[in-house]
Amino acid sequence: MIKQQLTFPKDFWWGSAWSAEQAEGFGETGKAETVWERWYKEQPYRFYQGVSSAITTDHIHRYKEDVQLMKQTGHNSFRVSISWARMFPNDGIGEANPKAIAFYRDLFQEMNANGIKIFANLYHFDMPAALQDIGGWESRVVVDAYVHFADTCFREFGDLVFHWFTFNEPLGPILGSYLEDFHYPNLIDFKRGAQAAFFTVLAHAKAIAAFKQYGYASKIGTILNLSPTFPRSQHPADVEAAEIADLFYTRSFLDPMVKGTFPEKLVALLKEYDQMPEDYTLEDLSEIKNNTCQILGLNYYEPRRVKARLTAINPSGPFLPDWFFEHHTMPGRRMNEYRGWEIYEKGIHDLCMDIKENYGNIEAFISENGMGVADEERFMDEAGQVNDTYRIEYIQDHLAYLWKAIKDGCNIKGYHLWTFIDCWSWINAYKNRYGLVALDLETQERRIKKSGEFYKQLSDNNGFSYDISRLV
Repeated sequence: MIKQQLTFPKDFWWGSAWSAEQAEGFGETGKAETVWERWYKEQPYRFYQGVSSAITTDHIHRYKEDVQLMKQTGHNSFRVSISWARMFPNDGIGEANPKAIAFYRDLFQEMNANGIKIFANLYHFDMPAALQDIGGWESRVVVDAYVHFADTCFREFGDLVFHWFTFNEPLGPILGSYLEDFHYPNLIDFKRGAQAAFFTVLAHAKAIAAFKQYGYASKIGTILNLSPTFPRSQHPADVEAAEIADLFYTRSFLDPMVKGTFPEKLVALLKEYDQMPEDYTLEDLSEIKNNTCQILGLNYYEPRRVKARLTAINPSGPFLPDWFFEHHTMPGRRMNEYRGWEIYEKGIHDLCMDIKENYGNIEAFISENGMGVADEERFMDEAGQVNDTYRIEYIQDHLAYLWKAIKDGCNIKGYHLWTFIDCWSWINAYKNRYGLVALDLETQERRIKKSGEFYKQLSDNNGFSYDISRLV
């Protein structure tokens, strides 16, 4: 055992993240119906234990208490999302909502007054349902409405926000809405998904163009869920399968949002199978080229492991990325059995090195990383505190590889955990808990877990002691 104090760079961002839909609750400000509220009305049986997003963590009423809990758990930064539906309760368009503006300004002022930098994200899966009705991200009208929303936020909150982000995990709604049936409106149509993906990238670029007009000292970027892709073997067929999977799931958004161009091999593949978006112009491509990320958030949870297909596809079935590879279950892998994800700490180092070597070492930070566990009440002590040593170990093991990435020259400025207080998780509700702070669903009482106490020490010391002989 070789114990060493792992110290992170000065002014490192210690914090966590959540989203408006998952934490705020409805409140009294007025709010347009989102796609999640619409879907819940139509198919409540698809939501775990029938729990909707109506109350969640009730942050809209408890934000002052929550900001104090941020301080008590070592936060010097925190990522929120601004609800498009709350800001524009008239179906996502029209005039901005003064009550929503007042709420967010109060929240942001409270955070700043307590030394917590605001990372403001503009879109976290919460499309106003009325805009989905006219095509969602397949519609140029929706792109324009999003840019109007973004510009309003820049104007109203720009004096308070530390850094801005256009989207969280923009790949998620494309996969869920058009390929994998976990996001409203639950279509299976790759070509329509490609159009929605293109307009998402265009909306990102147009929002950055609007942001530049203000001359703020803050930066703007995006937050992507990225998994290093590993082939089963070095057999050429496995290697090609991994390359294609990586194009679909990693480079499809990373390249245009950071480099301003789409991967040539992915474009060629989509042309070959007649899956290219049909509505795009040279002006659109120029907009994307000239308005790229100034900062990048990296969400890392698990690696992606693939192999060459062993079975034939059904050519009459819908076109899907799975036509070109199969997922590989690596023997001996460690799992978070509750979430069904592999635990592979070294992947966070591999991801950061990819950004360093292939994306100009853009300023970046880990914007999500965390461990969801079911039935955490099992680990509650006599005083009622959740003793989540498994989460502490998970954080330490990932941070050790992040420390190594920084030592290897990666331009990493911070680490944000998912999440702060146990929050509502889309169709899974509260099945798994991720928070540094436990939430009693009946009383809304918050109680700091052991991991929350550890996180405070981590932030205060800007590091922790670790057996570096475990790093490979």
